Amino acid sequence: MTINLETTKYITKHTCTSEYGDLKKVIVCSPTHMSISEVINETQKHYVNDNIDETIALKQHRNFVNAMLANGIEVYSLPPSEQYPEQVFTRDIGFTLGETIFVSHMGSTIRSGEEDVLKSWLDERNSSYKPLSGNSVEGGDVIIDRDTVYVGISDRTSPEGLNHIKKALQDHQVVPIPIEKSYLHLDCVFNVISPTEALIFSPALRKAEIDLLSQRYELIEVNKEEQFTMGTNVLSIGNKKIFSLPCNKNVNKQLRKRGYEVIEVDISEIIKSGGSFRCCTLPLLRK
Repeated sequence: MTINLETTKYITKHTCTSEYGDLKKVIVCSPTHMSISEVINETQKHYVNDNIDETIALKQHRNFVNAMLANGIEVYSLPPSEQYPEQVFTRDIGFTLGETIFVSHMGSTIRSGEEDVLKSWLDERNSSYKPLSGNSVEGGDVIIDRDTVYVGISDRTSPEGLNHIKKALQDHQVVPIPIEKSYLHLDCVFNVISPTEALIFSPALRKAEIDLLSQRYELIEVNKEEQFTMGTNVLSIGNKKIFSLPCNKNVNKQLRKRGYEVIEVDISEIIKSGGSFRCCTLPLLRK
């Protein structure tokens, strides 16, 4: 199958109000220059000696893109740069909320500058955006559910960044979720998959936040082994369809038990750097 990652010059419409609406348009970036050049999370620490096999990562990423195309999703690609070894994780550089694309202020030096690639790409297509500059905010810490936005307080998103988001989203309820510092982003330990269900790795959160989330969602617990293989970091594409790794058998069993169609794609080489399907996608349009 030919992968057409650039079907149009102009992306004028972008709307997103949840993590589980019908996904229509998404931004990715090929892992052409992917490597663990500076250990920035616990997963990378485990794989730093093996590092990333770029050939395998590229093949797996193409398979993922093909699977999205087969499900009617328009896939657009940022230009990969040798300067940015983590660029495959496009979710971190921004998020779409309502009709606005918010561009992150990256919280680590190794990823600083990736947001400028996104800005240039959007400028070329006459797509408006709002930069969250000045304080560190990364999209992996931002989880959207209609009028509520959960923001992880982590090493990558600071309390000052949270205040910036609150000022930008005064029409939404912004809920801070502090996470244990050894975990990179909120979406590594928590992910909303429907109006009433969410995946969670409880040891990474405080009891107060778990109690709060349990009042709104049926919390589907991910075990320690499958958290390490990014079990929470699934990608919902709407209509109860979810991308998940084949190795996360318990997560997939629980999802199927609840009526989800689990689309299993192997991106095991990519997750060595600490991110999976959600991390690899920046939604532009969900209906």
